[in-house]
Amino acid sequence: MRAVRFAALSLVFPAVVACTALGQQQSVPNAPAPQSQSQTAPPNAPTPQAPSSLPDLKDQVTPGKGTTSPDDQQAPPGVTPPQTNSGTVGAPNPQQPPPPDAVQQTPPETGPASQEPVLTLPVNVTEVIVPVTVRDKHGKEIPGLPWWRFKVFEDGVQQRISFFTTDAYPLSVAFVIDATLPEDIMNKVNQSLSVVSNGLTPADTVAVVTYGGTGPQLVVDFTAANGPRLTAALEIAKKPGEQMGVPLTEGPFASGPIVNGQQADPTLAPQRGNASGFLLQPKDVHPLNDAILYAAEQLASQPKGRRRVIYVISDGKNSRSKATYKEVLQYLLANNIMVSGTQVGDSAIWGIGALDRTKLPFLQPEDLLPRYCVQTGGDVDHELTENGIQEGFVKIADSLRTAYTLIYVSHQPTISGKYHNIDVHVEGLSGLDVIAKQGYYPTASEQ
Repeated sequence: MRAVRFAALSLVFPAVVACTALGQQQSVPNAPAPQSQSQTAPPNAPTPQAPSSLPDLKDQVTPGKGTTSPDDQQAPPGVTPPQTNSGTVGAPNPQQPPPPDAVQQTPPETGPASQEPVLTLPVNVTEVIVPVTVRDKHGKEIPGLPWWRFKVFEDGVQQRISFFTTDAYPLSVAFVIDATLPEDIMNKVNQSLSVVSNGLTPADTVAVVTYGGTGPQLVVDFTAANGPRLTAALEIAKKPGEQMGVPLTEGPFASGPIVNGQQADPTLAPQRGNASGFLLQPKDVHPLNDAILYAAEQLASQPKGRRRVIYVISDGKNSRSKATYKEVLQYLLANNIMVSGTQVGDSAIWGIGALDRTKLPFLQPEDLLPRYCVQTGGDVDHELTENGIQEGFVKIADSLRTAYTLIYVSHQPTISGKYHNIDVHVEGLSGLDVIAKQGYYPTASEQ
């Protein structure tokens, strides 16, 4: 009988233990539910999406090319487009090989955990900025030329254009006014100065320099082109000019009053210590070189990204300057400064001006303004009237602002300071006048 009861208890006891454990598990309301290895995402969480492929952009319109002619914008086969800031030409080709003198070393592929140093050898290069103006045979500017029509040669070797743009540049202009002009010509120049601000924009800055027998003088440092300071400075820059006349050799006005054979006032004598009675014409002083160099030194401090221009209103003659033409030209080209101007006076007359520009040895003083303009890529206009002087400045200012801008990288050593020739051609079009600077001097400073 006891054996039967023990057997029954042995069967009932495991069931009671299992029920008790199940009851204890259900009786704890705050106990966390057992976690499984695969959890379901919360109902408000975003469902991860598989990355989708980009759409096919082959047939889409490229920005800047949708409304242009394919003949103008499409480069010939094998020509790499330069970089532009307007997006109308294209980005630089990532497959373009490095220059032959640039040393590069690719690190070994040892995985992301590799910490081996990369050898980098710096190479000194010079960015050569070349503003270019293109005109037809009638003197009218030709806009809209594509980049691939331009060919740039340095010392006879073609260079790869790394940057091209037709965007307008802000101007930093140093006005240089010749105060040694004759009185009648100076009056025309004074009247034309009122239109200076008409050819400029609020983004431009202007400085005014005058020069005469005592050298250059700064009337006002760089100021806003449309501000009241410029208007006041141009009024101060108005000079009377040099009086013109035939020297008198006799009469009361030749040497002043004479008492007992002696001059009553020696200061009225036209030439002191001259006992011959023959008057010699005083030597002209036209320090054009000194004035341009002084203006260039002011321009060199202007920030990068602006077009630096010296605009000269003069007869273009130079005499008795301390600085030489070669020294001034080297400073201009080393600092990316362009010289333009309006030539007035007898130099603007076709016959006399043509003789002056032939650089004959017996023609003094020397006519240097056209030479500065040609070498630096500027423009020179010859005017005789007040209206012509006004229109000439406005025309040249617009031409300087909207010129094509080409940049190429030169690997010539900067320490040598050697002059390098630049020649710019426009391919496929004939009868064009291409105006650009004819050379440069490498410089280690950032310009």
